[in-house]
Amino acid sequence: MYNEELEKLIDYALTDGVLTEKEKQVLFKKAETIGVDLDEFEMVLEARLFEKQKKAQLNETNTGVAPQSNKFGDVKKCPVCGGIVQSFQTQCADCGYKFSHIEANSSITKLFKMLEEVEASRKEQTVGKSVASIFLQAYGLGGDKTDNRKKEIIKNFPIPTTQEDILEFLALAVPNARQLGNFFTRKNPENIKHNEFVPVWKAKCEQIIMKARFSMKENKEVLDKINEYSKQLKIK
Repeated sequence: MYNEELEKLIDYALTDGVLTEKEKQVLFKKAETIGVDLDEFEMVLEARLFEKQKKAQLNETNTGVAPQSNKFGDVKKCPVCGGIVQSFQTQCADCGYKFSHIEANSSITKLFKMLEEVEASRKEQTVGKSVASIFLQAYGLGGDKTDNRKKEIIKNFPIPTTQEDILEFLALAVPNARQLGNFFTRKNPENIKHNEFVPVWKAKCEQIIMKARFSMKENKEVLDKINEYSKQLKIK
């Protein structure tokens, strides 16, 4: 219908059944340069997108496998109507279907798994230790290799890059970045152990908050959540 170059651009843009604003701009600019009527082009583009999405929806119904986007990771779609699902949605905006069994994001889950694996090695380290050294560590007076390794893992763990991952990471990390106990209870062994990790958790949260404030400054809803976490940690 159109010249080969424009047809290739259209095919590429519609490969995943999602047409971004940036892709629209590129296609319209190219169409205009070759003299294509833009109103007609928009109608044709929408029709092709609709057909692509219907075909993908049919394929998903038959195979049970959701399509993926190679632009911004997986494209999440409603299993009932095939509508695009935005981050943090618990209900489909198109058909009202309520989602369940939503999987936790990989970033914070991966971090906690790494910490658990290191913690599991603590038993090996305690064999042969004196009662005095174990007592000192319990009261935060002696540190050990396990704790040091865990701190390094937290410190060097990559900052999440997606909106969904960042918010879930902060939701689970912020409690670990806040001091526990008051004047009378902060010397409890449990609180001492928790508070020993507060600085490294807080530093990681601060890194993520700074990144989120920059990369999501146009999203007021998300930015409000980010700023709420920063208030909890007294981060300016």
